[in-house]
Parts: sequence; C-alpha cells; structure tokens
Amino acid sequence: MKYSIHTDGGARGNPGPAAIGVVIENDVDGQVVAEFGKTIGETTNNTAEYQAVIEALSYLLRPDMRERGSIQSISFYLDSTLVVNQLNGLYKIKQPHLRELFMKVRVLEEQVGGQIHYAAIPREQNTRADFFVNKALDA
Repeated sequence: MKYSIHTDGGARGNPGPAAIGVVIENDVDGQVVAEFGKTIGETTNNTAEYQAVIEALSYLLRPDMRERGSIQSISFYLDSTLVVNQLNGLYKIKQPHLRELFMKVRVLEEQVGGQIHYAAIPREQNTRADFFVNKALDA
C-alpha cells in the first residue's frame, strides 16, 4: 500500500488550546481512507504539528489498516517547514519536548514500515487537514 497523508496542528494562543487534523489517502485510487481531527489539550503549534504526525502513524498501525496489506511508502505533507526539516534531519531539535516527540515518530516509523517521506507544502494546499484542526477547536 502507498499512502499520502496531510497533517496539520495548531494552537490558539501558542501555547493555548490545540488540535490536530489528519487526512489519509490511498495513493492507488485516491480514496480517502480516514480523516479526522481532535483536541490535544494546551500546547504549542510545533507540538501539535508533531502530534498530528504521531496520530497518523498510529492510525496506520490499527488492525483494520494492517489488514489492507503491508505499507510500501508514505508521503507526508505538512505546512510546517520547521517540523518537516527536523523530521528530514536538516534542522537540529533544540527543545527537549520536541526531541521526545521526534523520537516517538521514529519508533512509529519503524513499526509502520515502508519508505516515509516528509514534504513542506503551502498552507493553501493543506486546507482539509486545517479544516479538521479548526473543527476540533470550535467544537
């Protein structure tokens, strides 16, 4: 299986009430496999961005997702250049709490398997994931 995943995270107040949004699509037929948002408490935008990636990877580990077959590749699309560059190893991670989230992502990547790529996209190309962030925060 090959997936494209759009994730977003946001906090109102930074730090403030925060939420994540995830949209997972099957690359073969473009079908949306899952899309959701949820609140994650009080935190920062960067923490929320990482948490969105963690939630997406965790979703792929669900038994119903594993039944679809082994994962060959995942392309993540985020509008956070900082998080993408940290996950791609281009930027150092100075904050201990972000380093901890980074390590959690790496553990989940190993469990999920397949090749994983992270790309930064303009906010305008991440509207569906952003919609779920705002829907969760407005609920």
